[in-house]
Amino acid sequence: MPLPDGVEELAGSAARGDPAARDALLAAVRPEVLRLCARLLPHREDAEEACQDALLALAQGITRFEGRSSFHTWLHRLTANRARSTYRALRRRWLVEAGGVPLPDPPDPRRTSVVAGTRLDLLDALDTVRPELAEAVTLRDVLGLGYREIAALLDLPEGTVKSRVHEARRQLRLRLSAAPTAGEGR
Repeated sequence: MPLPDGVEELAGSAARGDPAARDALLAAVRPEVLRLCARLLPHREDAEEACQDALLALAQGITRFEGRSSFHTWLHRLTANRARSTYRALRRRWLVEAGGVPLPDPPDPRRTSVVAGTRLDLLDALDTVRPELAEAVTLRDVLGLGYREIAALLDLPEGTVKSRVHEARRQLRLRLSAAPTAGEGR
């Protein structure tokens, strides 16, 4: 889903410190940010929390948008990082509330979508790879950015991005293939 017309201009004005442009930008991008968060987080409430985190980070950090990449690409990076951060915070909160009790068995597939369980497994696996690898593969495989866009966004050569994505995929494949199956403890 593309961003509405005029968002790039709003982003430029907001980056230069225009509060009205910042407010209009936040309203314009909210549906896209929520959609991107929902691609990573399987539960609507979690995606909404991540969306709010991403919009807050956008409001606080828009002055750091330099225009080296398109605003759309920059927004994807910010949103992916905030969604992953929100997931980690939710997981930590759950562990504290559970009193350190080990994670339960994987969800019953009769009551949980396969896609939702797969996304949670992926988020857990992403935490086991180096952050720069996790970021590159998230931008490429989850959010669908092209190698050239990612290279511009991360200020890296395209070959480095491809290498990071390849290595992240390799590590994730190993991690996910070693994940316990339904019925086994985590």
